[in-house]
Amino acid sequence: MKINKSPFIFLLFQILIVPFFISGCMPPLCGAKFDAGNFLNQQKDAIGNSSQILLVTDENFLFFHRPKLHAMEKSGNLWKAAFEPLDAVAGRNGFARAGEKKEGDGKTPSGIFPLQTAFGYTASMKTKMPYRQSLADDIWVDDVNADDYNRWVKKQETRASSYEMMKRDDDLYKYGIVIEYNTDPVIKGSGSAIFLHIWKCPGLPTAGCVAVSEENILKILDWLDPAASPLIITGIKN
Repeated sequence: MKINKSPFIFLLFQILIVPFFISGCMPPLCGAKFDAGNFLNQQKDAIGNSSQILLVTDENFLFFHRPKLHAMEKSGNLWKAAFEPLDAVAGRNGFARAGEKKEGDGKTPSGIFPLQTAFGYTASMKTKMPYRQSLADDIWVDDVNADDYNRWVKKQETRASSYEMMKRDDDLYKYGIVIEYNTDPVIKGSGSAIFLHIWKCPGLPTAGCVAVSEENILKILDWLDPAASPLIITGIKN
């Protein structure tokens, strides 16, 4: 006799989920709302004179990561939100602890990193940031044995056996910002090609980058100003 498993699956779902509601709290809805301004006030020494900061929080929902991106700007001595927190995605395996990121681990590095260079497919774009156009022969080296590991180079100028195309066949790198992770100095095997770029679709994680919608990355690029020494802080537990 064929057994309809649907009622049993639904019952199991109720057994697992209902207790969270009964307790009056269900992750990540439980707990205090993230106070980005207070967080930055506690990081004064680490962030130096930066007055524009992107915060990427790691908001867990059961077994899933639901990152949020907070754009903060300093006015006088106060930090305020430049716009509402943005939905984001990060590495498929979550965030690596500071200093523990490895090449190919599917994790986004945690830490504080400068934002210095915007890039994209078009010859120019609306941003105050230094901008570099991605051409067909531009690659980012992820070969841990290459002398130019974790560097943007021309394909014909490297002996690297593994690399990432900076002008892809899709729109993921149509607009992006280099996250200066493991770039100064470069430590081989500690991870490469970490960017803030366009997501493939909402909720779909990356191989280690941070990604948002095209609309939102354009908003970020329009807002960023190199005079503000912008930084990104990733892997903040919320």
